[in-house]
Amino acid sequence: MNANETALVTPHWVQQQLHANRGDLVVLDASIGAQRSLDTGIPGAKRFDIDGEFSCANVELPHTMISADQFQSLVRMLGVNARSMVVVYDAAGIYSSARAWWMFRAMGHSSVAVLDGGLPGWIAADFPVAPMTSTAIRIGDFVARPDVSAFVDQSQVLSLLADPGISVLDARSLDRFEGNAPEPRAGLRSGHMPGSQSLPLSDLVVNSHMLPPRELAVVIQDRLGEAGSIVASCGSGVTACVIALAAHLSGVADITVYDGSWSEWGLHEGPPIAGSSTA
Repeated sequence: MNANETALVTPHWVQQQLHANRGDLVVLDASIGAQRSLDTGIPGAKRFDIDGEFSCANVELPHTMISADQFQSLVRMLGVNARSMVVVYDAAGIYSSARAWWMFRAMGHSSVAVLDGGLPGWIAADFPVAPMTSTAIRIGDFVARPDVSAFVDQSQVLSLLADPGISVLDARSLDRFEGNAPEPRAGLRSGHMPGSQSLPLSDLVVNSHMLPPRELAVVIQDRLGEAGSIVASCGSGVTACVIALAAHLSGVADITVYDGSWSEWGLHEGPPIAGSSTA
């Protein structure tokens, strides 16, 4: 496998690694929302709680990246070592698992992959499930080496929107992007960042699986155009990471995620917006 291919693994590959009792493999369930309450998953999996401890509690915005020290401490408790191969999945297929994948990469750990198909794909392959835990028997020795370029803030995005070498891509639905559908979070305007482009999650993930590589590359290149870099956004910084995963799989090297995403930009005191609603 090349570096890009290892970012996405199949249920059969994971099952083979578990069957071989691969000692450096750590499997994490990064489900959010209602699926966060599931108490069973891939055997040996531990919960990577993006709705909880893996989001910063000191800010009002949801799903904000935690500090390097916090991340290091928490993933050590999950048994992650510096040499661990981490596989993340979620119960929706490919949704919040990409956020966990990007968080690990943001902390300098490149040996991390998303399970294509997630838990639905695992179950469809007729592989077993088992109770999950939140801690490991042995504490890991993971060391966080943060990459400051992995995330950008609102002020940076404001300047990047005017850069022709950068494509700002939004993973929300087209109706939300165009301002024709209300935001699910109260208190937010409808519309999009001026100069950004729509790239809905549904254009990248079909039946819980990422598009085949060639189709994925076509979609990414269509949005990228002459630009060489991507800034990914969404509602709260979760599905933006699916865009980051798709771009990575397509060979794009310069990728960053707007952590605040529309939860920050769409606030009534936020920057200018485009779309049918400018209230």
